[in-house]
Amino acid sequence: QVELVESGGGLVQAGDSLRLSCAASGLTFSTYTFGWFRQAPGKEREFVGFIGWSRTNTYYASSVKGRFTISRDNAKNTLYLQMNSLKPEDTAVYYCAAQLRAPSISANVYDYWGQGTQVTVSS
Repeated sequence: QVELVESGGGLVQAGDSLRLSCAASGLTFSTYTFGWFRQAPGKEREFVGFIGWSRTNTYYASSVKGRFTISRDNAKNTLYLQMNSLKPEDTAVYYCAAQLRAPSISANVYDYWGQGTQVTVSS
């Protein structure tokens, strides 16, 4: 079965960087598009960014654009989220998601989700 496993979260200070990974198994990685989402306590899950089949097809929420970068390594079946200049408002559980269709900002279209990894940014 399809499994997505996030890792790399942790507690950091404002201005620091983190790189999240999402290891995928049970699917043909190159045929999927991926999204990153996050959910802060008491808030709705929100879109962070997506990557299409091409590594150059990426799109980001305005709140993270210029600070976060999504990449994929098809040989390693792994998705990444590089987060720089972290802010306290980036504190959330981060999720990766996969689907076979064109990339989307809508969480509803994604078929598979990881369990999430906690990112906490202190001021």
